[in-house]
Amino acid sequence: MSDATQRGVLIIGCGDTGRRLAAAYRNEGRQVTGVVRSDASVRALTAAGIRPVRCDLDAGDLPSLPSSGTVFYLAPPVDVGADDVRIERLLEHLELTGLPTRFLYMSTTGVYGDCEGRWIDEDEPLKPSTYRAQRRISAEQAVQRWCTDNGIEWEILRVPAIYGPGRLLTERLKSGMPTVRPEECSFTNRIHIDDLVTVCHDVMARAPAGSVYNVSDGNPSTITDYLFLLAELTGSPKPPLISMQEAERMLSPSIMSFMKESKRIRNEKLLKETGIQLRYPDLRSGLKASLGLE
Repeated sequence: MSDATQRGVLIIGCGDTGRRLAAAYRNEGRQVTGVVRSDASVRALTAAGIRPVRCDLDAGDLPSLPSSGTVFYLAPPVDVGADDVRIERLLEHLELTGLPTRFLYMSTTGVYGDCEGRWIDEDEPLKPSTYRAQRRISAEQAVQRWCTDNGIEWEILRVPAIYGPGRLLTERLKSGMPTVRPEECSFTNRIHIDDLVTVCHDVMARAPAGSVYNVSDGNPSTITDYLFLLAELTGSPKPPLISMQEAERMLSPSIMSFMKESKRIRNEKLLKETGIQLRYPDLRSGLKASLGLE
């Protein structure tokens, strides 16, 4: 049994994905600690049998964290600036509380920026179009430097939109908010939360150290395709269609920031190197499962 297996698991930013991941490790008899920010999240972890640590990662004094062989960093970056000082502070803190054997950072496919709908893989140059994506690149680089300097194996997952039970766009559909015409709509990518948890677990267990993987179902579509399919499966009216020019006036800047980036993400490297088989390799199967229609 490896040192990482004997020691516990630490999940920093232990929300929905983290709790599901913790459940997989608890089923293996591993002790799991989750770092969260709110009292409500502490109660959720306690109810799930996960040791909670309440911590504001932006505070000056961080609490002592248990020495863990396996660390997952699932927390988002800070909201401003080009660098993620949040993760840099946490990495420095881990030098005091105990270095892990392996460290996994969950990043985003937003680091690639707009690829004009092209198919891309992990060799695509990084060209972020938002400060949000630039902070992710900063965090990736900080993790690689810190792990290399301390002799720690690292993995980076670049993740697109996550969907699953309770994480669907049903409220948007009910609101009647319009969507862009299919012929003008950008390509988007996604992964079902159950598959994401499997990827996190299995990459940590057996992927080559220093790996960067795109995590998607490999079947990109458009947000309009998504909403039309969701409407079909729920028996709801389809959203009205507008042009991209009209969307600029009618939709929020945050929605438009995603609409302006178009890319199709390949996942072959992930599947080939890890042997993972996705449970939901297409949107229809994933949405049906999420809606309890399997």
